[in-house]
Amino acid sequence: MMNRRILVAGVGNIFLGDDAFGVEVAQRLAKSKLPDNVHVVDFGIRSYDLAYALMEDWELVILVDAITKGDAPGTLYTMEPELPDADEDAIAFDAHTMDPVSVLQLVNALGGEVGRMLVVGCEPASVDADALGNIGLSPAVSAAVDEAVQLVNELVSRNSPARAA
Repeated sequence: MMNRRILVAGVGNIFLGDDAFGVEVAQRLAKSKLPDNVHVVDFGIRSYDLAYALMEDWELVILVDAITKGDAPGTLYTMEPELPDADEDAIAFDAHTMDPVSVLQLVNALGGEVGRMLVVGCEPASVDADALGNIGLSPAVSAAVDEAVQLVNELVSRNSPARAA
């Protein structure tokens, strides 16, 4: 069986509270034993780096990010998003944030195509800068990181031919 390449992409801004969720999950996953076909990258707010990485041939991309849906902070979500069409006029990047929709639109505008994508998200308590300059996750989101790592590992297992020994 062919080795199915999987990208786990953690995104977020470490200076904006729970927006760092994807970064923290990616950092923990990078320290764990994963199959050789799984590549974990902490993209932070590097939109262009993520866009160019998404242009590679991945069997599956797992994007890990803070997602606001209105549930209690720390709630985890797994979803398979509908990928947007290219809209070159809507593509805009901010050096301090990452908008995954704009990244996906950029991939399309550059002639790339993103295959299957899953999103592992966590409901944030706050994605604002701390008035005192402190950085870090809220207690509820911090408590969800280990569960998110386990969830990503399960998704990888279901989409990999065999686990690394």
